[in-house]
Parts: sequence; C-alpha cells; structure tokens
Amino acid sequence: MSAAALPIQPTSTPPIQPNSTSPTPQQVDEARTAFTASLLSAGTSTVQSDLQARAGDLHANAAAIDRQEQELLKETMNLGKESDKWQKLVDDGARGVKETGDVQNWAEMLQRDLCVLEDTMAMAEERAQGDNTALANGRHR
Repeated sequence: MSAAALPIQPTSTPPIQPNSTSPTPQQVDEARTAFTASLLSAGTSTVQSDLQARAGDLHANAAAIDRQEQELLKETMNLGKESDKWQKLVDDGARGVKETGDVQNWAEMLQRDLCVLEDTMAMAEERAQGDNTALANGRHR
C-alpha cells in the first residue's frame, strides 16, 4: 500500500472546532510538532532513498574504476615490455649499421693502402726501367 493511500491516524489531541475559541498554546505546539514530523518523514524517505541510490552508484563506479586501473596497469606493463623489445631491435639495427660502417671504413682504408702500394710499385718499376735503360746506354745514375 502506498503512503498516499494510508489513512491518517487521529492524534491524541481533539480536533479544533470551528466554533471554539482560539487554540491553546499546547494545541499549537502539538500541531506544529505533528506537521513538522510528517514533513520530515516524507522528505527524509525521499532524500534518503536518493542518497542511497547515489551512494550505490558511487560504490559501483569505484569498483569499475578499480578494475579499469588494474587493466591500465597491466596494459602499461605490457607496453613497457613491447617497448623494450622494440628498443632491442633498434639497438641491434644500429649496431649492424655501425658494423657495416666499420667494414666500409676498413675497406676504404685497405683500398687507399693498395693504391699507395700500386703507386709505389709503379714508381719502382719506372725507376728500374730507367736504370736498365741507363745501363744499356752505358750511363749509371
């Protein structure tokens, strides 16, 4: 049965009669107390149910936030692991490029040394031919 359908219970004080004189201070106090109590009762149940619903929502939302926080922490850890894998791959690639650069530098140095050796051999051959020609002509250097 809803609160609106409940019958109003008579109070212990007799109802005020229209023909009677003004109400006594005790009757006014009792009426005021009864009226205030009925207002508080009606207002409290509505406010209390609203507050309880909000508190329930807050608790449910807090639980959802906790789950999301745990999931975020887990995914952050996974992202860190993935980042470490990528960093290792980049480091390996950089090392490979450096080694390739080192090999290229070594090859260029070897080529320069071979060119110097080739030039030296050519100069030695020219000198040897010049000496042979001078000997053939009877001249010595």
